[in-house]
Amino acid sequence: MPTPTDAKPAMPVIEFRDVEKQFDTKTVLKELNFTIERGERVTLIGPSGSGKTTILRLVMTLEGLTDGYIYIDGAPLVYEQRDGKRVPVSKRQQKLLTTRIGMVFQQFNLFPNMTVLENIIEAPIHVLGINKRDAIDRAHQLLEKVGLPDKTDAHPTALSGGQQQRVAIARALAMDPEILLLDEVTSALDPEVVVDVLQVLRDVAATTDVTMLIVTHEMSFARDVSHRVMMLDGGKIIESADPETIFTNPAKERTKKFLAAVLRDA
Repeated sequence: MPTPTDAKPAMPVIEFRDVEKQFDTKTVLKELNFTIERGERVTLIGPSGSGKTTILRLVMTLEGLTDGYIYIDGAPLVYEQRDGKRVPVSKRQQKLLTTRIGMVFQQFNLFPNMTVLENIIEAPIHVLGINKRDAIDRAHQLLEKVGLPDKTDAHPTALSGGQQQRVAIARALAMDPEILLLDEVTSALDPEVVVDVLQVLRDVAATTDVTMLIVTHEMSFARDVSHRVMMLDGGKIIESADPETIFTNPAKERTKKFLAAVLRDA
């Protein structure tokens, strides 16, 4: 029997290796290297244009990768090394990996022609092949979790922004993701409903072991739910530490200035 010391170390759930992303001639991310462990909740902070949302969109394969590699559980997501060359992975492999990733966007992205229930069950049925009855049962459970059990037959246009975002969270969770990406999920909301949406996400963090990669300007939320906070500036991670260290004793002067400005505005 192998001893614990003989066991192979667990692969990071997400790994960025020498990642570069350009838009036309502008380099947004350069020589980006980091890993995220299973069940870890990591928040990306930094000024606008520092590449935070681009990182999420690369993991979701919504943006192309200019250079480098991204791995999900050790498997290449977009490109791999084969015979000494950097070549694209198969579409099948990419799809298998992305079905394990959920994303909640700033602008909700619900289908306006579908009811709340239909929005939630669409992907589990047609992407994961889940039985419709099981998908409906799961949708009801999730709507209860996000505090909207009576909105199954409503259309998105009949809901407030905060309600739409909670439906979007339920829709992402319906895919039973291994990784949940959160992209400024409160930035399009009125201030009075931000608390409700953040409480839903706090509950998700407290009651599941899903790995979270978060972009937010809600510093109190980042401090509460994160295991680690990474500060980006100029397309690079300039500091990475636990929330207590980042928010009370950051090592970099740039981090201090950014947090001072954000917390002053808040």
